[in-house]
Parts: sequence; structure tokens; C-alpha cells
Amino acid sequence: MNGHFNHKTMYRTHNCGELTAQHKGQTITLAGWVNRRRDHGGLIFIDLRDRYGLTQIVFDPEVNKEGWKAAEDVRPEYVLKVTGEVRLRPEGQSNSTLATGEIEVYISTVEVLNEAKTPPFEIDQEKAMNEELRLKYRYLDLRHKRLQNNMILRHRMVKAVRDFMDEHGFLEIETPILIKGTPEGSREYLVPSRIYPGKFYVLPQSPQQLKQLLMIAGFDQYFQIARCFRDEDQRGDRQPEFTQMDLEMSFVAEKDVMGINEKLLMELTQKFAPDKKLLTTPFPILSWQEAMERYGSDKPDIRFSMEITDIGDIVKESGFKVFTDTIAKGGVVKALKVEGAAGFPRSELDKLEELAKTYGAKGLAYFVYNAAGIKSPILKFLDEKTVTAITEKTGAKLGDVVFFAADDFVTACNVLGQVRLYCADKFELRDPNVFAYLWVNEFPMFEKNKETGEISAMHHPFTRPMDEDRELLDTEPEKARSVAYDVILNGNELGGGSMRIHEHDLQKKIFGILKITPEQAEARFGHMLEAFKYGAPPHGGIAWGVDRLVMLFAGEPNIREVIAFPKDQKAKDLVLGAPSEMPEKEIKEANIQILN
Repeated sequence: MNGHFNHKTMYRTHNCGELTAQHKGQTITLAGWVNRRRDHGGLIFIDLRDRYGLTQIVFDPEVNKEGWKAAEDVRPEYVLKVTGEVRLRPEGQSNSTLATGEIEVYISTVEVLNEAKTPPFEIDQEKAMNEELRLKYRYLDLRHKRLQNNMILRHRMVKAVRDFMDEHGFLEIETPILIKGTPEGSREYLVPSRIYPGKFYVLPQSPQQLKQLLMIAGFDQYFQIARCFRDEDQRGDRQPEFTQMDLEMSFVAEKDVMGINEKLLMELTQKFAPDKKLLTTPFPILSWQEAMERYGSDKPDIRFSMEITDIGDIVKESGFKVFTDTIAKGGVVKALKVEGAAGFPRSELDKLEELAKTYGAKGLAYFVYNAAGIKSPILKFLDEKTVTAITEKTGAKLGDVVFFAADDFVTACNVLGQVRLYCADKFELRDPNVFAYLWVNEFPMFEKNKETGEISAMHHPFTRPMDEDRELLDTEPEKARSVAYDVILNGNELGGGSMRIHEHDLQKKIFGILKITPEQAEARFGHMLEAFKYGAPPHGGIAWGVDRLVMLFAGEPNIREVIAFPKDQKAKDLVLGAPSEMPEKEIKEANIQILN
């Protein structure tokens, strides 16, 4: 991770990570920060640090008394320029953990380039500390080796992506940051126009429409490391601004887009995560329906099994009203067997019930299989035949727990999917040394809001329906599936894409299903509909989250650790103090009126 430093400057001939025994006897010049200072009798030892590593420098009054005196006043994070002779460390004092551990530099001249206040936290070692403090002093936090390694990894991974795409005939084309607002889901950041009062640009949520227009322009293999913006509530893996690896291809089918992405991900894994064990290659493909039914998630972690079972056929005529009523209304009853969970205390089961409720469940029923038999609050509502059938179908045995969810298909699957992940973490089933990639495809075209009943596009309104489901668009659009695909790694969505609609009439029909009137369609997407009249080729693409990809390769808990200057969980920039108030003159020039 040290990188290279191969040019001399007036401040240094070498970096702090490259000197070895081969440099013995040479006079060299280094520049960097004081990582640590130690007094040993008459000698003063300083570990000098730059992003390449550490070098131990020695101040000996017999070599240079003035330099030695200057070193007495030096403190951590001072910036020094030093010149001296490279010597081998005394026998038995080498440090095998350092690339420079065989040598030390006896200093003949020293110049303090800048003094430093005592930092608000230690730089020379990693310690748990307040997140707000870290983000406020991010320029100091970035001096930590772990974060520097993350930045280097990010740089190298993005470069590897660019090299791969270039080798495979893709062109990197930049698309505008100031674009037209066409609300498609997340809130957009608005940018007022000074020149055109009352009108606005927005910052792009993605280059989606522009890259499709590039396909119509004839650039059949496009990619971009694109900056994107969403004005939404923050989570550990979300930021208001983020980076995508954006890709679009013409004259291709779904398998072609998936194939080139899989090849690139394999190359990145071999290069940057060679120690990870790949669970299976080529990447398995699950339909959305299968992923939900088996794992309770459209981004399943398949490093462990623990699959969900449908027991609707067993309980549809049981004595338990919750189960029978759910099925009568068109819902489902699902079961999840968790091996060894019978040892969970009641408090753990209560936690799981609260977890289930946060994902829409009214409760969480269960069977606990212990030495005294089956223990369950719902046992009294079920006859022995039904209980035996559930036990046989789930394969439950002594020491296991079977959890139940009764609801509509998506809610029931999601609830047990979350229980599955919670229990997997309890039993440490998610092996960090394994990379489990897979594809999930055949997503529903549309999803319905349970509260309003409104239909919206599950991905975006330019996603193509599967050919075999085209007729459903006229009769039962909610049952139509799309030619959409997500690539998943260890339960995290790395990226999502689809084949696009390239026919004018089909695009208008989709707008109609989404209750976008012809007038609204013209106002929001007229440029797309017009472009489709000029020979749009079949095309499709995908976009990855670069931040999330690097986070997973670096083994970090959230994307803030792989972004140089991230926002906090409230979307604030604590280094610069943004967002901030603006002078009244500039607000007026932008034709904005602030309503308190």
C-alpha cells in the first residue's frame, strides 16, 4: 500500500518508507511529520512519518549538537526536514514490522518547517474515538495509516476499473452535473439559476437519461466514474453525494452486461482481495422471487444456508386464526429454522420480535424445541398433526427454534430475512474471509405503496419488461417482471442495472401505467421520447456504488471510512461547516426568498 515516490525535490531525496540496508552510508534528505519522539540517554529518537511509511531518525549531540538541541523542543506532528547518514541499526535492534526496520538515519541538519498544536486525538495509534471529533478534524484523522491505506486502495481500484474498461473498448464520457429536474424517486438537490429567475437546475441522482442518450448517439460502450447526489436521510452506507461506476452498452442482452461486470469484479477480487475465498464461480443467478422465498432478501447473503420454508399448505386450515386469515386474504405463512437457537434467553426472543415489528410484522411467533418438548405461545391453537407436519417440513430438531411470519409475501419474507441475518451474526456464520457474489434478476416491474395503493417503478421508468410478460402490462401490470439485475456481495447490493426500453410507444405505455400523463411525460421526459424517434438501439447498463465496493474490499463497517471528506449522519460537512448561511446579496442574486 506504500505506493511510489520516484522524484527528488528540494525537501527530500527519499520517502519515509523506502530506505533499506542497501542505502547504508548514503547521505539522504527526508521530510515528514513527527510520529513519535523518545529520549534515550544522550540520544533522541524520532519516528518520521509520511504516507509511505516511517523512518527512525537519530539525533546525536556528537554528530550535530545544534540539531540535537532543536530536537529537544520537537513534539508530535511537527513538520521536519532532515538530512543525515543512513546506518544499519545495532545488532538485535532491527524492527521486522517496518519496511525501514533495518536502518536508522543519523541527522546532521534539521529544519522545523512547521510547529503543531497537540492534536485532539492520537495520530501514532488507532483508538476508538468520537465520530464527530474525527469528522471535524478529518485532515488529522486521514493521517492514520488505516485511512491512508483506504484512500490508496480506492485510488488503485478505480484506476484498475478505468484500465479494464479501456482495454475492453469502453469510452469514459463525462456527463453534466447541472441538469434538468425529472423527479424519479429520491429528492434532488436544487440549484437556482441566477440568469433565469424562478428556474432551477438539479444535481444528478445518476447519469441515467444522459447515458441512454449517448447510446442513441452511437457511443455503444460508455462508462464513467460519476458523481451523484441524493437529498435523503442518511445511513451508514449512504451519503448525500456518492460515486458510481456507471456503464451502458448497445446491441447487447442481459447476459452480455452481466458477463462484462462479472469479469471485471473477478479481476478486482484477484488483484485487491487475493486472500478471500470465492464461494462459487461463475456467480450464481437467482430470480427476485427465488431470492425472497429462500433468503427473505433481494440482496441475500449466501455465505450460510438457513433458508426459509413456506408452510402455507400446512396451516391454511389450522386452528390458528392469524395463519388462516392471512392465507384467506392472499398472504403467506413462512417459517425459518435456526439451528441451536433454543438456548436463546427470553430477552433475545423479545429482541427478535421487536426487530420483526420494525420491518412491518405484527409479532413473531416461534417454536422452541427443547428437552421438555416444544415450547410456544401459539402451540395451543395448533393440533398435533399440524405441529408434526411443520416440524417435518422445516427439519427442526432438539435445540432448534422455528420462527414464523404471516403477512403479505414481501413483508413476511423481509421479516424472516432480517431474523436470519440477526441469528447468523449471533452464531458468527458470516465468514469475513469469504466473498459470495451472486446476481438477482427478474425483479417486478412495479411495486405498490401499501398505504396509498399507488404504483411506482421498482427500479426506474426506463426499465424494460420481460418479453413474456408484455401482455400483462395491459391486464395485470403488477405481475409483470423486468429485465433488471443486481449484483450482490455478502448481502450488500454492489450495483443495479437493467435492459432499457428503446421503443417510443412502449416507453409511453409505461409512463401511462405509472399515472404520468402525456403532458407530464412531455414536460419531464420529452427529450427522451423525442430521441427514441431517431433510431434508438437496444441497450442496457448498470451502475455500481464505488464507495460501497471499496468499503467491502477494505473490510470497513461503513462508507465514511473510504471517503476522504464524508458528511456525518445528518448530512453535515463538519470540516468546512456546510451547509451554511449565505450573504443576503448572493441569496437575492440567485432569486431566492427564504421563508422562516
